[in-house]
Amino acid sequence: MRKSSLPRACAALAAVSSLALAATACGGTTKEDVKNESTGAAVSAGKADPNAATKKGLTVGFLPKQVNNPYFTSADKGGEAALKELGSGYKEVGPSSATDTSGQVSYVNTLTQQRVDAMAVSAQDPGALCTALKQAMSSGIKVVTYDSDTNPGCRNAFVSQASAEDLGRTEVQLLAQQIGYKGEIAILSAAQTATNQNVWIDYMKKELQDPKYKDMKLVKIAYGNDDAQQSFQQTQGLLQEHPNLKGIISPTTVGIKAAAQYLSGSKYKGKVKLTGLGTPDDMRKYVKNGTVDAFELWDPAKLGALAAQTAVALVSGQITGKEGETFKAGTTSYTIGKDGVISLGKPTVFDAKNIDQFNF
Repeated sequence: MRKSSLPRACAALAAVSSLALAATACGGTTKEDVKNESTGAAVSAGKADPNAATKKGLTVGFLPKQVNNPYFTSADKGGEAALKELGSGYKEVGPSSATDTSGQVSYVNTLTQQRVDAMAVSAQDPGALCTALKQAMSSGIKVVTYDSDTNPGCRNAFVSQASAEDLGRTEVQLLAQQIGYKGEIAILSAAQTATNQNVWIDYMKKELQDPKYKDMKLVKIAYGNDDAQQSFQQTQGLLQEHPNLKGIISPTTVGIKAAAQYLSGSKYKGKVKLTGLGTPDDMRKYVKNGTVDAFELWDPAKLGALAAQTAVALVSGQITGKEGETFKAGTTSYTIGKDGVISLGKPTVFDAKNIDQFNF
């Protein structure tokens, strides 16, 4: 983390939109799929009492998209530390694959059976977890999504790393600066069903409609499924298929690292620009060896901490998830936005000048 403190970089992710997406690599149901599940406002019940005492001795279960993924390890450790400070307990469960949606469903059911007080979930799919999450809520369990959202009606609140719009647009802006606003570009995403990835990509496309990008052309969106080997191979394939490619955006920590690994050992190093969402620890050597000029992200530990703090505030009755409610997490006050979205903050840009100030 930052010697001062990492700007709440991720809030942008999904804050944006209340589209509820967010996360560090993901993939895609169709809009029709989403409509089939509850798409109403965030689930809330009762009236909030901002002055209610903070309950202690609670158990909050964290369910990331993928366990043993460095990004989620950092996020969940942030959640664990926040819960300890609040006098409550932490547990983590989750699939070993970032595309094992049925596995995520079974872990939601496990946490429900264990009668945790709340769960913090980074959803692999916006609709697939809804039935299980609604059953959890009907059992009195508070549900917070973080990093990657479900449909709004399937949880109480969503903690977004940053507004989806900010994240999508700024990644295009970063790459455009690096390639002089000219040339063919591609996107290396995670899974085709990842909620956050798809929303960010939609905003990338909208940003590219600005006349200042008239000489830039998006030629391909590839999917590496948040798998290092697949992402590496997809990067290789992009460059073989599009030999005039000038830049790649990879809005996933696994993807950008794999792409950087490929580029750093190829004839394209320094010629094909790469940006997206990555962690300083993963990307440091690629920034220092000239493969990557700049990329961005939020502090995942702060994201996990805010998810934990939100869960405790919900169980304590200080908030219900309704738009306009406010609560304090640590030393910062947050206001709940449309559809129960809570935004962590703006993304941080990392480059050779500042990357050594961060450690995550």
